[in-house]
Amino acid sequence: MTADIFDVNKILKKYEYKDSSLIPILQEVQKLNEEKYISEEMAKYIAAEMKISKTRIYEVITFFSALNDKPKGKYFIQLCNSTVCEITDKDLIENALVSELGIQVGETSQDKMFTLEYTPCFGACDVSPAMRVNKVVYGNLTESKIKSIVSKLRGDTHE
Repeated sequence: MTADIFDVNKILKKYEYKDSSLIPILQEVQKLNEEKYISEEMAKYIAAEMKISKTRIYEVITFFSALNDKPKGKYFIQLCNSTVCEITDKDLIENALVSELGIQVGETSQDKMFTLEYTPCFGACDVSPAMRVNKVVYGNLTESKIKSIVSKLRGDTHE
């Protein structure tokens, strides 16, 4: 499902088309899209309605890791690449994710089930290495925990 113009207009009206509300506007519009992103067509529409440049829209979308300009998988896996996670076996966890998912960082699986990306620190340093799947934080990760988490997300009943 893609964002409906009627719903987008409601969001724009709610924030009175204010440039200062661009981030919450984009967050709400993104939530309307099942694939968790803001399409180029939608970015153009929002820019036109708010009377701001498309460049301004893309500056915001590409700056904030919570906003996306490309479709994401059902499970959006964000691997923390902060300094703390880097020194607590982030590379080992990344290799386990790449192996289990069959995709590289920055890719979405062909079945649109998983997207794997890096993200800056999201405040889970006490349980690093950590990742977020959609909005759920998983910490103290090991290779076996990665296998178990991915298996559960796939709906496998046997591990």
